[in-house]
Amino acid sequence: NHCFFGASRRLMKRRLYLETFGCQMNVLDSELVLNQLRAMGYEQVSTRDGADVVIYNTCSVREHVEQKVWSRLGELREIKASAPHMVIGVIGCMAEREGTDIFRRYPHLDILCGPGELDKLPAMVQSAALSNSNATSPTNTTARQVALTGKNTRRSTTLQAAEDGLETLDLSRSFSPADGRTQAYVRITRGCNKFCSYCIVPFTRGAEVHRPPQNIIEEVRRLADGGYLEVTLLGQTVNHYAYQHGDGRTTTFADLLYQIHEAVPQLPRLRFVTSFPRDFTVEALQAMRDCQRICRYLHIPAQSGSDRVLRLMNRGYTAGQYIELIDRAREMMPDISLASDFIVGFPTETEEEFQMTVELTKHCRFKNSFIFKYSPRPGTHAAQKYPDDIPDEVKRRRNNELLAVQGEICAANNAAMVGQTVDIIVEGEGSLASPPAVDAVKVELGWEKRKAQSSDQKQLIGRTRGDQIVAFNADPKLIGKIVNVKITAARQMTLFGELVN
Repeated sequence: NHCFFGASRRLMKRRLYLETFGCQMNVLDSELVLNQLRAMGYEQVSTRDGADVVIYNTCSVREHVEQKVWSRLGELREIKASAPHMVIGVIGCMAEREGTDIFRRYPHLDILCGPGELDKLPAMVQSAALSNSNATSPTNTTARQVALTGKNTRRSTTLQAAEDGLETLDLSRSFSPADGRTQAYVRITRGCNKFCSYCIVPFTRGAEVHRPPQNIIEEVRRLADGGYLEVTLLGQTVNHYAYQHGDGRTTTFADLLYQIHEAVPQLPRLRFVTSFPRDFTVEALQAMRDCQRICRYLHIPAQSGSDRVLRLMNRGYTAGQYIELIDRAREMMPDISLASDFIVGFPTETEEEFQMTVELTKHCRFKNSFIFKYSPRPGTHAAQKYPDDIPDEVKRRRNNELLAVQGEICAANNAAMVGQTVDIIVEGEGSLASPPAVDAVKVELGWEKRKAQSSDQKQLIGRTRGDQIVAFNADPKLIGKIVNVKITAARQMTLFGELVN
């Protein structure tokens, strides 16, 4: 019987559950890993129940995200006891930060793979699966597979990226128009050299490696030819891109933007995240201004409005320099949409310094801000040198206050768009609330009347070039297309509109 069921399992498609935590870079990593595992015969499933392989792609930037992963792994302990053949893997930044110490806490874990070693993961999964196929114990140590960069990185800033296994992983991505996807990520750099005092990323993802521009352009071209409407260029500090050619030439970030725009005219939208304020050049702003298919959207974290706190964070710029960059961007592109990140309650932050952050937010009038309470990350300079001396209740109050200020700005920004016609990529059906009452926005909306006109119409959700969310009623056949929508009403986080023929 054991042999029969074992053979049956091998004949069936092996079921893979992959859950992703954290940033867009992790989302892309998961997509590339999934492509590789599908090619090996794995079928992605939406729940870990009954899965043969469970993989968590993890993030170490914030403590609460790590706690979710610990909880997931704890829940798998009993499941693995009744299904020893199951392969459990932790990949990404937590794997790199925790190292093999994690096995003492979770002995039922089979795979540890850092973000700099993901090209090795398919072979690791295969090896663990073979080892576990006849396992009778949920803690079969012979199945353990480990690939961590550690302190002796095999990724070098001088290494030709085309010879790098990770470059092969990026270039091997597969996709089909039948997937119905319209938006994709393309990595242009890996790693980070900034060493902000609170950030673990340079330690988990290693030093910066910039991909060859011709490889990036070819990847974007393939996506555009495959029906994708929008490509987002990714990097921990995306605008720090600078590829050194063998003949001494350097392709800068601005150069890359111009080259992609010219080489792939069939791509309707090109955008990028995340930018670092200190390195954002006038030339890059000019590329955004001059190239009509580059979205005028800039996610550029400020983190604090206090110069002293910024120095403690090792950000390398002042609040005044940040504001100068934002003002210059708005002067060159009045319709630019801006987003930021902030950390409140950084060690020794005073109430006055927090108010400086509030004033910076009011001045810059961001489309949205990602606001977080400071939590020390083990191994970072801040965790080692600065006591976490701001009480949690103070952090929580500052977080809520800044969220409220940003919320008022969001509402005002959205209200100012009423009456404009914008092009959006329709992403899918929605279930958002109806817009404000007609008299509240002083427009002839007729929302409920139009909604009742046709049973074929559904509420659809899309995004503008500035990354604003728009809801409107239309035929679901428009999903995956770019359409024009006139904005007729606004809420704090959502715009509402009507389709323009």
